[in-house]
Amino acid sequence: MRARVNFATVPYGYQREVKEDALLSRNPCGARTVRRPKPDPHHVVPWVPAQVFAVRAALPERYRAMVDVGAGCGLRQGEVFGLAEDAIDADGQTLHVVRQIKHVDGHPVFALPKGGKKRDVPLPDSLAEALRAHMDVCKPVEITLPWDVPEGPKVSARLIFTAEQGGMVWRSNFNGKEWKPALADAGLIPPGADENGKYESAREHGMHALRHFYASALLDAGENIKAVSEYMGHADPGLTLRVYAHLMPESRERARRAIDSVFQRISQEAHGPQTAQ
Repeated sequence: MRARVNFATVPYGYQREVKEDALLSRNPCGARTVRRPKPDPHHVVPWVPAQVFAVRAALPERYRAMVDVGAGCGLRQGEVFGLAEDAIDADGQTLHVVRQIKHVDGHPVFALPKGGKKRDVPLPDSLAEALRAHMDVCKPVEITLPWDVPEGPKVSARLIFTAEQGGMVWRSNFNGKEWKPALADAGLIPPGADENGKYESAREHGMHALRHFYASALLDAGENIKAVSEYMGHADPGLTLRVYAHLMPESRERARRAIDSVFQRISQEAHGPQTAQ
C-alpha cells in the first residue's frame, strides 16, 4: 500500500524530492515531441518461382490450388480458407475477396477481410482454370459459421477449399500437418519432425510468403504501388511502399531512357536546347 505524505510537515527541499517521486498525472511519452525508436527494417525476401511450385507440388492435391490463389491473387491465409465459389465473377477475370475465416477465442467465424475491406483482384486465366479444375475434383461444400463473433448470426458459404473430411480447413491442423511438411520437402526448412511430431518454426515461410511473392511479381512487372496496395487489401499505399519498396525495379535506367526520348523528340522538331542559344 502506498504511504500518504503530509507535505506540511516535510521540509521544502525534501518535499520537492518526494513530489518528483510521486505518481505522474500524465504519460510524458505521450508528448508530441517524443518519438518512438524505429525498429531496424526487416526486408522481405520473396520466394522465387521454383520455391512456390516446389511447395505446391509437395502439398496434397486438394490443397495445391491454395498456392495458386495465394501466389496468383495475393490472398491472406484466412481469405483463402474463406474463399467461396461465388467469389469468381461471371466474367471469369475477377476474384471478389469478401470474407475470411478467423478465430475468436478459439472459435472459427466468418468475417470481412482484414481491415473490414472487401476488394476485387484480377483473376489470371491460368488461375481461373486451376480453380475450375480443383472444383471439378473437390466439389465446394456449404459451411455454416457465425458472423464476426461466436455469438453472431449464422452465415453459410460454399467453400472452395475444405478438409478431407468435408469440413472447413482448420488453420492449426493445416499449418502443422500439411504446410510445414511441404516446406520440408521443398527444402525451405530442415527435414523431419521432432519426437513430438513438430517441425522447426518457419514464421518467414508461412502462407504469407505467397503474398510477398505476389507483390514482388507485380512490382517486377512494373505495376504501380497504388494498384498493388489495392489488390493486396492494404490500408493505404504507404504501407505497401514501406514493406516492398526495396523490391521495386531500379528506376535509373528507366529515367535515363525517358529523358532521352523527350529530348530526342524535341530536337527532331527543331525546338531543342540549341534553339535557346
